[in-house]
Amino acid sequence: MSDFSRREMVALSAALPLVAQSGTAGATQPKTHPSSASALSLTLCPQTGVAIGLTPPDAGPFSFVPKRKAPVASGLYALGDIDIRYRTGGDWQDLSSAFHRAQPRALAPASGEIAAAELPLPPSSPLTVTRHWLHEGGDLVLRFTLRNRSAAPVEIGGLGLAMPFDNILTGRTLEQAHEQACFADPYVGLDAGYLQVTRLNGKGPALLVLPEAGTPFEAYMPIADGTGDGGAPALLKDSTKRELTFEGFYRWMIASKGFADREWRGADQWNTPTAFTLQPGEARTVGVRFVLAPSIRGIETRLEAAGRPVAIGIPGYVLPADLPGDLFVRAAGAITIAEVSPAGALAVSDAGMAGGWRRFRIEGKGWGRARLTLHHADGGRQAIHYFVTKPAETASADLGRFLFTRQWYEDEADRFGRSPSIMSYDRERDAIVTQEKRVWIAGLSDEGGAGSWLAAIMKQLDNPVAEEVAKFERFHVGVIERHLQTPDYGVRKSLFHYDPTRPQDYDPAIDWTTWAAWKPDQANSIVRSFNYVHVAAAQWVLYRLARNRTGLVTAHDWRWYLERAANTAIAMPKLAPDYVKFGQMEGDVFVAILADLRREGMATLADPLEAAMRERAKTWSSEAYPFGSEMPWDSTGQEEVYVWMRHFGDEAKAALAREVILGYDPLIPHWGYNGSARRYWDFLFAGKTARIERQLHHYGSSLNAIPLFDSFRRDPADIHLLRVAYGGLMGSLTNIDRDGFGACAFHSYPDMMRFDAYSGDYGMSYFGHAFATASYLVRHPDFGWVGFGGVVSEGAGRVSIAPKDSARSRLFLASEKLWLVLEAGRIAEAHLDPATGEIELVLDAADAHTPAARLVIEGGHRLSGSYGIERGAHVVPLGTGQTRIRLARA
Repeated sequence: MSDFSRREMVALSAALPLVAQSGTAGATQPKTHPSSASALSLTLCPQTGVAIGLTPPDAGPFSFVPKRKAPVASGLYALGDIDIRYRTGGDWQDLSSAFHRAQPRALAPASGEIAAAELPLPPSSPLTVTRHWLHEGGDLVLRFTLRNRSAAPVEIGGLGLAMPFDNILTGRTLEQAHEQACFADPYVGLDAGYLQVTRLNGKGPALLVLPEAGTPFEAYMPIADGTGDGGAPALLKDSTKRELTFEGFYRWMIASKGFADREWRGADQWNTPTAFTLQPGEARTVGVRFVLAPSIRGIETRLEAAGRPVAIGIPGYVLPADLPGDLFVRAAGAITIAEVSPAGALAVSDAGMAGGWRRFRIEGKGWGRARLTLHHADGGRQAIHYFVTKPAETASADLGRFLFTRQWYEDEADRFGRSPSIMSYDRERDAIVTQEKRVWIAGLSDEGGAGSWLAAIMKQLDNPVAEEVAKFERFHVGVIERHLQTPDYGVRKSLFHYDPTRPQDYDPAIDWTTWAAWKPDQANSIVRSFNYVHVAAAQWVLYRLARNRTGLVTAHDWRWYLERAANTAIAMPKLAPDYVKFGQMEGDVFVAILADLRREGMATLADPLEAAMRERAKTWSSEAYPFGSEMPWDSTGQEEVYVWMRHFGDEAKAALAREVILGYDPLIPHWGYNGSARRYWDFLFAGKTARIERQLHHYGSSLNAIPLFDSFRRDPADIHLLRVAYGGLMGSLTNIDRDGFGACAFHSYPDMMRFDAYSGDYGMSYFGHAFATASYLVRHPDFGWVGFGGVVSEGAGRVSIAPKDSARSRLFLASEKLWLVLEAGRIAEAHLDPATGEIELVLDAADAHTPAARLVIEGGHRLSGSYGIERGAHVVPLGTGQTRIRLARA
C-alpha cells in the first residue's frame, strides 16, 4: 500500500466530526448529535428511523443514500431496513421493516447511541427486532438484535440488511449523475466480505460497509420491483421502478437458505446458503460499520487500518490452466486453508511470507467457478472466488472453431442476404438464431447481431487460422460488401427485418408487434454510428493480416482493406451524426487505422479522418463529463474518449476518463466483479433472458481495460490500474465455455447465476481482449517480481517471464517502461537483467504465414544487431527454431 494512501486516509478520518441527525417518537424534525468520531453526516427520518442522508465531508449535494423526504413511505427501502424470512415448522414467512412503516417504539439510547428503537412488526410475528444507530471506535455502526419471543424455536432462513445506495439516475443530467450518484459493488467474502460504494466521477471518498461479528456477507440479493423478479417474493419488492435509469437496490444477506430452497432452486450460489435457529428467548445481534476510504485506490489500505483481512490476487482471480496465480493475504493472526469447492478445482500451497503478507500459490485444476475458503485466527471465514479457464490460447482456438463451424451459416435461399456468415447463437437450443423479435440479433448488425462475426475476425488478429480467415473473407465479400455496407460506406442497422406483407416467412410464435421488430425501412437505415466501428474493425484486421503475414488474405490486397476501413470511419460522422457525438465501443480501432494510414504514407485518407475525429474531440473537451450515449448513463464511450483525448493532447480530460472508469470498475477478490465494468441493461437488447440486471463481464469489462492498461504503461507505479485492467481483460475469457461458445455476459442475480444463452454482443468483449491482451512483468513494492499474463522465474541475476496470454505478441517490462509489440511473430520468453536493463527476447519459430517477426519498440531501448526497419517495426527473420535477440538501454 502506498504511503500516500495511508497519509490521505489518516487525514480524512480526522477531518470532520460526525453529524448525526435523528428523531424520537413523536418528533417531526431531525435532531443533530455532533461527535468527533467520524467524518460522515447521518440524517435519520424522525418518523421511521431509517437513513435519509449519508454525506461525506465537502461533498456538496452528494449523499451515499438517496435523500428522502420524511416520512419514508411504506414499500420504499432505505438504509436501516431489515428483511427476515422465518418459519416455526410450516412454510417460510416474510417480514420486512420497509412494509411496516408504523412509528417504531423509541428506546432509551445507551452510551454512544444515536438512536435506538423496537421495530413495528405484525403481532403474529414470533420475533422482536431492535435497531441501534451508534458511533463506536470512530465508526458509524448499524446493529439489529433479533429475539425469539415465542415458546417455539424459530428458524431464520433469510436475513437481509437493505443497502439502498443512490444509484438512481432518473431525472438527472449526465453531469448531475456523475456528481450526485454512486454505485455499490459487493465482495461476498463471508466474514471478510464488504460492500464498496464509489462515486460515478471516481472521486473520493469511497464508502466501505464492513461486517461486525456474526454478520457474514453470504449473498447479494436484489431488491426487486414489479417489473423484475430477481428471485424475490411479492412482499419484498421496492416501489422504485427498475429501468434504464435505475439498476435497483440490493440487500446484504447474512442467511439465504430460505431463498435457495425456493426461488433460487437449482442456481449455484457464490457461497453455501445457510440458516440458523433461535431458541425461545434466544437473541442474535448483527451489524455493519460504515467507514470512509480517502479514495478508490485507498480502499485496501483502509480495510487494513480497520483490522479487516485483505486479499490480493496476482494476476487476479481468473486462472488459465497453464498460468498459476498468487494470493497474498494480510490478517491479524494465523491463516489456514479451510476448503476448496468444488473439491480439487484448485491446488493451493503455502508459499511463505512476502513483505508482511502470507503468500499462497494457486493453480487451476478444474474448469469453471471455484471457491477458496480461508480460516482466520479469530474464527472468521474468508471466501475468495476464482474462475479456471483453459489455457488462454486454447480458449481462443476453441472460440474460433465454434464460430466458424457451429455458428457458420450458409443458405443460398436466405432472402435477407445473410449467407454466408457467422450468426448469433442460442446455446440452450444449440442452434443459430435465424429469427428474433429484436431483429438485429438475427440481422448481423448492431452489437447483438454483429457480435459473433466481430469475435470471429478479432480472434484472427493474433491467432490466425488460414481456413477461418478464408471463410471470413467469403463473409466480407458476400455479405458486408454486397448487403450490410452501402456504396457510400454506410452500415445498415440490420439485414433481418419484419415485413408485414410476407407474414408466411416468419415464425408465428414470435411477437412481431414490438418496436424492436424493425420494418425494412428501419432496418435499412444507416444512421446508427455504433455499427460502423464493427465493420471498420473487421477491415482493419484484414489489412493487418494482409500486410504483416503471407498467404492469408486473398480477396483483396492490404491497401484495399485499409482504404475501406478508413472510408468507413470517415463516413461515420457524415452519415450517422446523431450518435457520433458519443464515444463508440471499440473506438481505439479508429486511432489504430489513423496510425497505419500515417505509416503507409496515405495522407489523403489520414488527414480527413483525423480532422473528423478532431471535431468530435473538441466537443468532448468542452463537456464536463463527455461520456454519454443513447443510454442515460453508460460505460461504453470512455474507452474512445480517452484515446482521442490522449491523441489530441487533452491530458486532463484523458485523466478524467480514467478516473471515471475506476468509479464503476471495481477491484474485488472475486472473478465476477473484479474489473467488471458496470452494465445492467444490455440483456434487454442482446440477451436471451431479457431483464435489468447487473451483468458480469459484459463487453465493457475488456473495453474499459484498454485505457487503464495505457495509463499504467505511462505510470507503472500505479499498480491499481493494472490490476483492474487485467481483471477486465481476463473476464472476457470466462464467457467462453468448454466447447468454445462465447456468451454475452453472466447473470449475477441469485436465481440464475449462469452465463446467458445468447452469444449476443460478446464480440465487442473479445475485441477488447484481442486488442489489449499482453503480458506484464512488474516489480511490486511488497511482493517482488510478479507477472500478469506470464510465468515469472528468477535466477542467475535475471528475471524471466514466459508469456501465457492468448496472443504472446505484446510485453511490458514495467521497471524499464518498455513496451514491446510484435505485429507478427510470438514471444516464447523474455529475460531481463535488472541491473543493466539488458533484455534477451526469445521468439517462436517461423510458420507458414510468418517468415519474419515485426517488432515495435516503445521506450528507451534499442535492438542490438542489424535489422531492417519497415513502417516503424524492426523486421527479424525467423528460422525453424527459436530466434534470440537482444535489447539494451539506449
